[in-house]
Amino acid sequence: MIDPAYSSLLRLGWDEGWEKALSEIDPRALPGRVLLHHGVGLVLALPETVETIMLTQRLHPAPAVGDWIAVVDDEAVAILPRRSLLRRRNAHGDGEQQLAANIDVVLLVCGLDRPVKDGRIQRGTAIAHDAGARPVVVLTKASRDSEGITDASAAADEVRLAHPGVEVVITSVKEGEGLDDLRRIIGDRTVTLLGESGAGKSSIVNALLGSEVAATGDVREGDSKGRHTTTSRELHLLPDGGILIDTPGIRAVGLVTDTDAVAETFTDVDELAESCRFADCQHAGQPGCAIASALEAGEVTVDRVEAWRRLRDEAADSSASRPRWTPPPPRARRRA
Repeated sequence: MIDPAYSSLLRLGWDEGWEKALSEIDPRALPGRVLLHHGVGLVLALPETVETIMLTQRLHPAPAVGDWIAVVDDEAVAILPRRSLLRRRNAHGDGEQQLAANIDVVLLVCGLDRPVKDGRIQRGTAIAHDAGARPVVVLTKASRDSEGITDASAAADEVRLAHPGVEVVITSVKEGEGLDDLRRIIGDRTVTLLGESGAGKSSIVNALLGSEVAATGDVREGDSKGRHTTTSRELHLLPDGGILIDTPGIRAVGLVTDTDAVAETFTDVDELAESCRFADCQHAGQPGCAIASALEAGEVTVDRVEAWRRLRDEAADSSASRPRWTPPPPRARRRA
């Protein structure tokens, strides 16, 4: 039974599970969800109010946008156990960066004014699976009036073929195309967007919110690269329900995960690997290798197998050098 005093937080995803976790930390504590992280302070949605709480003590783990915080006497004292965590390896390889906490869906945004990169989708899908979230590819800038834009339907078909099992949505904010599909996917869930600068994330945020809260910028002619129009992560309530966490564009998606998330990303290849004659098959021409047989029969492409190898090796290196983030039992996740 939800405490009526916390009813204002229901739209932000508050439920009985969070309430139980809060009571186990401190019965005096109030809950707050992180809307914005200023480094030295957190903007929290508290019952009936939004306040900035200064960080007077070190929290472990460090808080991220989307976290639920236990607040006692205007101090953030603890982070409620996370249900998911989207993270990536830092650009220089020195540690990991938390992108968003307690998310259900990751929208992988790709602009059709530039090549749609399979490798970027594969990496985004892998870190979504690592977080315990559902990946969805969103193809943006599909306006029929724009020059130099890839045929949207053909691009979507190629993505579906290259990434089996991943849903693809075609959008054109200019024409309102695909926005209802995104609203259906979001529902009452917490979602975040992942993509390059200039891919169209801010335009989608503004369209879903119905207001210009995120700055949009031009892209360079020639390579369609954009400036970082979003400079910080921020949580927004959507008017039709659901929660959206806006994030800055990122140029590289480094993996901080284990091989299980890669296996979920390449289920077709991983299932082949599991059916090899020998359990220690290296998938490099050994007798009875199911992957080799599938390649010869044209059932899987060389590019997809090589991508599986690369990400599996990268994930193995990552998990060997970093402590693994352990998600809660499946019953605590909200999946589509």
